[in-house]
Amino acid sequence: MAKIEHYLTGDFDEMIALIEREILKKNFSASLEDGSDFDDGSVKVAIRVFERYSYLGKNRLSLNVTLVNSQGRLFLSAITAGGSQAVFFKVNTWGEENFLLFFQNIIEPYIIN
Repeated sequence: MAKIEHYLTGDFDEMIALIEREILKKNFSASLEDGSDFDDGSVKVAIRVFERYSYLGKNRLSLNVTLVNSQGRLFLSAITAGGSQAVFFKVNTWGEENFLLFFQNIIEPYIIN
């Protein structure tokens, strides 16, 4: 499992649309498995679960993305899971790390340092 978390600049709705579009456009085997949206007027949350095939690991893995807009501030958490072929412990995490690096490149221009 690998994780990144960042504050971002930009519009909430445009950011989640960008994330969906770029992941699905640039990953041949990627799919949007499901999503959930919440908006109570003061806080907005979008959760997306993507899955893709890892050619290097020869398995499927997921990327779970949570985007939160609270008081005009965007917070993003992205966590990868799966990808290992072992029963009791992880023997490879190449696919997870690669998927997360790919995702990091999508959001890089929007990260607040």
